[in-house]
Amino acid sequence: MSAIAIDGALVNQEPGTRRAPKRVLPGFKLTLGYTLFYLSVIVLIPLSALVFKTFTLTWDQFVLAVSSPRVMASYRLTFGASLIAATVNAVFGLLVAWVLVRYTFPGKKIIDALVDLPFALPTAVAGISLTALLASNGWIGSLLEPYGVQLAFNRNGVVIALIFIGLPFVVRTVQPVLEDAEKELEEAATCLGATRLQTFWHVIFPTIAPALLTGFAMAFARAIGEYGSVIFIAGNMPMISEITPLIIIGKLEQYDYAGATAVALVLLVISFALLLIINALQAWQRRRNGASS
Repeated sequence: MSAIAIDGALVNQEPGTRRAPKRVLPGFKLTLGYTLFYLSVIVLIPLSALVFKTFTLTWDQFVLAVSSPRVMASYRLTFGASLIAATVNAVFGLLVAWVLVRYTFPGKKIIDALVDLPFALPTAVAGISLTALLASNGWIGSLLEPYGVQLAFNRNGVVIALIFIGLPFVVRTVQPVLEDAEKELEEAATCLGATRLQTFWHVIFPTIAPALLTGFAMAFARAIGEYGSVIFIAGNMPMISEITPLIIIGKLEQYDYAGATAVALVLLVISFALLLIINALQAWQRRRNGASS
């Protein structure tokens, strides 16, 4: 007879028996079943419907639907603008997170709250607000118009809108990692004679790199599917400033459901492939950091 402690009390246990640890949540089978059911209803079933509807097209019809010149131009704009916006957000999002974590200044809480504004603001309102500011008769656009700089109703407007909606993903992903970073390592590097740039690059950056890459991926994925904040400021000119989600909406309005799902499927496959690559890079970065430590 042996005794084990459960919740601070000693309980007798017969030899050769093992008591299962107490769990806060219900059993594994119940939680796993609910998880699979939830994912199926929210994710798998809609995606399956997308694939099955696309399969109603022949191969030639599918190729024609997803590779027409107008659709290809929308691909280039959507993925190109999303990549530029996510890169800009990775740089300036890291800067914003650094300032919010490492410095104390008046109005810090207000700025911290403003970072979440794109989350709370309806995308259509964001697009209208940006258009009112950046159009030729807007507050900012009117100042740039005499110099021949146009930020609205062209590709520049698309990139600006995607930067606006993607910034919080980077800031909120990097910020907690910076808060938990061990400052003792930075102090040790400084005592050993490292410059600020060397300390950041060799001590701080390896710690925040996985989080920064995650924020970049989230901002990129959000930008690819963004619609509401872009259509008001893009101008929506075919072959010039027309994004792929607008192509899909146009096909739906023309009752070309199979064509719309075909374009959406291409968008989904490319986005998923890019996210897999980014996740693989994150795993490699974690293994590298673990090996070096």
